[in-house]
Amino acid sequence: MTITALQFTTTPNDYQANLNRLIALIQSHDQSDIIVAPEVALTGFDYERFEEAAAFYDEAINTLRAFVGERLLIMSLVKATPDGIVNCAIAMHNHQLIYSQNKAKLFRLGDEHRYFLEGSTQHITKFQLGTLTFGILICFELRFKELWQKLEGCDIIFIPAQWGKPRKAHLETLSRALAIINQCFVVVANAANDDMARSSAIISPNGDTLMNDRLQAISTTIDLHEIKTMRRYIDIR
Repeated sequence: MTITALQFTTTPNDYQANLNRLIALIQSHDQSDIIVAPEVALTGFDYERFEEAAAFYDEAINTLRAFVGERLLIMSLVKATPDGIVNCAIAMHNHQLIYSQNKAKLFRLGDEHRYFLEGSTQHITKFQLGTLTFGILICFELRFKELWQKLEGCDIIFIPAQWGKPRKAHLETLSRALAIINQCFVVVANAANDDMARSSAIISPNGDTLMNDRLQAISTTIDLHEIKTMRRYIDIR
């Protein structure tokens, strides 16, 4: 299985340009089975145009349906609901949305709680595609060990993020620890804006890490047998 973690810059106030950039990256990695994009990569946290950012959700989803094909696309978008605006992580496969969850742990240091409706941790669950089990943690949610436990048994955990540069070491340490503790692959896709940590990575159950802050995309082919091998080698049940 080939996985690509994207690491690109979100252009402020130009949602269509960001969508075009994402589509170009998807097309240039058409051999990837899974592509993970950063958190709210199409709009960023554009609070001055928040309603417009949320309204772009439908256009983005409808456009992306045509390009996803048989691969699995993981990302998050700003989305309007009847109760408020949420940060919604989605999984898209075969031109369809197959899973979604709203960010439940908002980053108060970045004032997310002032703008977003908080999701429920009960909705952070595992989901399946074929024989594989997946999970998603959105950025700040990576810091909560009780959420790691909810995703025990996943084969791959995805982390779309907008993680700041001052806490770069935290992102790298926590994502690697999650892979080791849950004995699974972890895929981090973080933004590449100047204030962001980058640190996008594909991490094995053994903690081996593929990372390159200079690239827009980090790709590798993983061996899923590593998961069973590690879980047999060190049984922590």
